[in-house]
Amino acid sequence: MKYRVIHSTEFVYKARAGLSYNEARLLPRELPQQKVLSATLQITPLPNDHDQRLDYFGNHTDYFSIQQPHEKMLVTATSVVEVSPPPRFEILERLAWESARDRLHTDRTAVIIEASQFALDSPSIVADDLLRDYARPSFSAGRPLVEAVHDLMQRIYREFKYDPGFSTIATPLKEVLAHRAGVCQDFAHLAIGCLRSHGLAARYVSGYIETQPPPGKKRLVGADASHAWFSVYLPGAGWLDFDPTNNQMPREQHITVAWGRDFTDVSPLKGIAYGGGEHELKVSVDVLALR
Repeated sequence: MKYRVIHSTEFVYKARAGLSYNEARLLPRELPQQKVLSATLQITPLPNDHDQRLDYFGNHTDYFSIQQPHEKMLVTATSVVEVSPPPRFEILERLAWESARDRLHTDRTAVIIEASQFALDSPSIVADDLLRDYARPSFSAGRPLVEAVHDLMQRIYREFKYDPGFSTIATPLKEVLAHRAGVCQDFAHLAIGCLRSHGLAARYVSGYIETQPPPGKKRLVGADASHAWFSVYLPGAGWLDFDPTNNQMPREQHITVAWGRDFTDVSPLKGIAYGGGEHELKVSVDVLALR
């Protein structure tokens, strides 16, 4: 499936900002199942400095500064990608979760060592007894890892309410767990915390998902949004994606932009502005399937 994605972020300042430094992760990754046909980033006002590189996790990262007075800043990422379904690992999907956990802590191969960093705590996700207790019903003794994670994903989908007004990027996981509410970022963080509490490696994935208008309604341009899900590491196979917000294993409808330990590693756009006072933020995302 081929998609065009346009992600626009506009900051409107109450007063002029004299200087700003920014970091963006808005351009999709090149992956075996995802081919990036084109990807551009437009910035207004024109930045004085603009550098591009891959960060520690291999995500496309843009660094730029605007060093002249400005009342607005507009950043627009436009990408065309082609996504194909991921492969299946039917034999390895029967690997017990305890075996996967043990390999992370005993196998010293380079690929396992790299994956094991995602079993550690991160700025927004700290493993604890509450998360372990919530996940425990899914992780019965000897249960295959993929089956256990799938069950955890389904439970989060059934037991948590999608509520954009409940949480912010700073809402602690214990509050999400207590109130059984949140958004895709919270559900991904929650699942990752549950998995890490069981000694497993899991990472946060940011990107987009194709959405369809209700029957009989026209598609609204710019009404989509960024999305988040998570991946679990399956020794011998690699990373498998799960989307608890939509209760599905991502296939060709999900477009991957970046991954890291949690949201703090993959924030689409962050920075600091000197002057300007308060600001208004406007975000528009449009994901169009190119049939």
